[in-house]
Amino acid sequence: MLPDILKDHHIILASASPRRQQFFRDLRIDFEIRLKPVKEEYSTELQGVEITNFLAELKAEAFKEDLNTNDILITSDTIVWHEGKALEKPKDPAQALEMIRSLCGKTHEVITSVCFTTSEKQKTVHAITRVTFSPLSDDEIKFYIDTYRPFDKAGAYGIQEWIGLIGVEHIEGSYFNVVGLPTHLVYQTLLEIAE
Repeated sequence: MLPDILKDHHIILASASPRRQQFFRDLRIDFEIRLKPVKEEYSTELQGVEITNFLAELKAEAFKEDLNTNDILITSDTIVWHEGKALEKPKDPAQALEMIRSLCGKTHEVITSVCFTTSEKQKTVHAITRVTFSPLSDDEIKFYIDTYRPFDKAGAYGIQEWIGLIGVEHIEGSYFNVVGLPTHLVYQTLLEIAE
């Protein structure tokens, strides 16, 4: 079992996301939360998974000098990739409305990259989930934004919330990836690194 395999390792989760933290608790992984501010800027030439890989590794860079030999640092980044551009976290209700409107009646990709860094090596993995939204009215979208205030979520929505219950027609790939972390990849990669 993973907790036994990890007993000689110290897991550091560099994420303020309550959803990611809960996933680690659900996976029965002992971990420490450690945060450092990182300017999340990337070249406009990067596309899709190149963006999330770059940002997950950029977040790890801030910790590299601080890692002990038994530490495994985990950083991650999620974007919604739609019609050739990244939808990140909305700045205000108007931007959230615009984002969700653009997703309605169409299929988009949710891409998450997870970077595992030790004092000796680094490995980055990613998952892509295709999500199809049904058409939604402005009233439904505004109700969701006013009630759930999804300003900390890429693409301005949380699939686990009301909008996911009424608006998501179909997904291909990992549901948990859309919530914020491809847990199956985290589990597999930690097994590989720790053994």
